[in-house]
Amino acid sequence: MDTIEKLAILGDAARFDASCSSSGSSRSASPGAGVGSTVAGGICHSWTDDGRCISLLKVLLTNHCDYDCAYCRNRSSNDVPRAAFRPEELAMLTVEFYRRNYIEGLFLSSGVVRDPDHTMALMIETVRVLREEHGFRGYVHVKVIPGCSQEAVERIGLLADRVSVNVELPSGRSLTALAPQKTAAGIEAPMGYVAARVAANRDELVRYRGAPAFAPAGQSTQLIVGATPDSDAQVLRLSKRLYGRFALKRVFYSAYIPTNEHPLLPAVSSAPPLLREHRLYQADWLMRFYRFDAEEIVEPGKPNLDLDLDPKTAWAMRHLDLFPVEVNRADYETLLRVPGIGVVSAQRVLAARRLARLRTEDLKPLGIVMKRARFFLTAGGRYAAERVPQADELRLMLADAVGQKGYAPLQLRIEDLPGAAGPTVGAFPRAGAFADAPSPLAAPAPFAAERLLLPGA
Repeated sequence: MDTIEKLAILGDAARFDASCSSSGSSRSASPGAGVGSTVAGGICHSWTDDGRCISLLKVLLTNHCDYDCAYCRNRSSNDVPRAAFRPEELAMLTVEFYRRNYIEGLFLSSGVVRDPDHTMALMIETVRVLREEHGFRGYVHVKVIPGCSQEAVERIGLLADRVSVNVELPSGRSLTALAPQKTAAGIEAPMGYVAARVAANRDELVRYRGAPAFAPAGQSTQLIVGATPDSDAQVLRLSKRLYGRFALKRVFYSAYIPTNEHPLLPAVSSAPPLLREHRLYQADWLMRFYRFDAEEIVEPGKPNLDLDLDPKTAWAMRHLDLFPVEVNRADYETLLRVPGIGVVSAQRVLAARRLARLRTEDLKPLGIVMKRARFFLTAGGRYAAERVPQADELRLMLADAVGQKGYAPLQLRIEDLPGAAGPTVGAFPRAGAFADAPSPLAAPAPFAAERLLLPGA
């Protein structure tokens, strides 16, 4: 089997790993000192038709695997084409692809051959040849095999920019049922070592300029979504713990793509839960940058995220009694809770209002998405929207492009919504106006049949 045939098999086998992120580290090659460079700002991404990032050479060293994880396409009991690269072969392929400007780095994972340490030794040799013999200084991300030794983690951490250990399943019970050859302890041990080693290396680099960098882009992990009954609340609580305990740079969420028949897995004919994956990424962003806690993102008594609304808007809809907020007085944390206001626009608001009192027309130039934020803000005592909507119509208006599909094929005008005769334009809403609105969880008021506008009508 030639190299291109191997690449076709092992590149396709790697597509289930979620790995697309910025490099997070900087390294440049001086003249005559190697090939490639890494920029902390990120790797430029290209995307295939099925959504894969191809700016990295994303490949398995081998898809031979001694493990029989029920959810994995490369499980030992599956009858699939198998292949394996030699370390020198894959290193050369990476360099040649880089020189042709096909890629900007390498993402390397592997099936488990013989045992975790043997597999890691092959991956370490691949990256060593790439770095030391070919002088490659581009971005390298390596998946650490759960259960491997600390020595293996140490060696790969000194060669790679980023390392990651896939948690994959959100609970120990699911791990036992679907991947009995893996253990939570075997997964967390290398993650703990990387976290401690990265922290120690940070001090080393302060004291000694020439100290070797250990995984300068940190570590990440991946959680599979939809393969097990685990709820979004469980997934987010786990992500929170992983971020806090192991100082992860990213948790990637991967919608489970059914490939195997198994009584505990979704049917092969079922669609991947892509919208759920999308909402989890949005919730993850709230935890990382918007100071939300995992417990408050998911509605009490409902363990899964609202698929019609993004998580921040869903939270606001559950706390309408806290809105509207006055943009000239709200603190930074309060501004971050307003739908349509991001980290940058909140900072701009704080800076701008030091110079002058903000008016409604000043908000959009600051980067605030007024399509959403106007329902939750006042500026100088003036309500930012034309009127105060009822909760049920507000939910319809705030559903994003994906959520609105739940209401297709109907197309509604604002005046067709219930409660259209609200406060006059520009009037400041009375205190507690939102608090008196019906619960957003209540069924929307019925529409008159003759007021529904069908497509093309």
